Amino acid sequence: MIKPDAVQRGLVGEIIKRFEMKGFKLIAMKFFRPTQELLQQHYAERSFFPALMEYMGSGPVVSMVWEGLNIVRSGRQMMGATNPANALPGTIRGDFSIQTGRNIIHGSDAVETANKEIALWFAET
Repeated sequence: MIKPDAVQRGLVGEIIKRFEMKGFKLIAMKFFRPTQELLQQHYAERSFFPALMEYMGSGPVVSMVWEGLNIVRSGRQMMGATNPANALPGTIRGDFSIQTGRNIIHGSDAVETANKEIALWFAET
């Protein structure tokens, strides 16, 4: 998911381009402002919940589903470390982010997590 700070900064195309250039296939995409209910479900297990909820609800996001060999592992490598100060140059966070609280992008940490998040973020409305 491309977070509100990246959407606001006009980085959506650049981020999508990186995944496409790597050879992954975009199979679903949704541009919208998430509801508080959706954010509560997504971040229910996080201790930093209130500040994160406020930030994630501050503007539109771009939720995506990517397909390809080792997409979860490769995607997380492409994103870089959660803390941009530790993200290597050439990664999305290393190139575009300087603050953990505004770190541009979210990616699932496992296939099981991805399946849960896809069901949540792409539920029929």
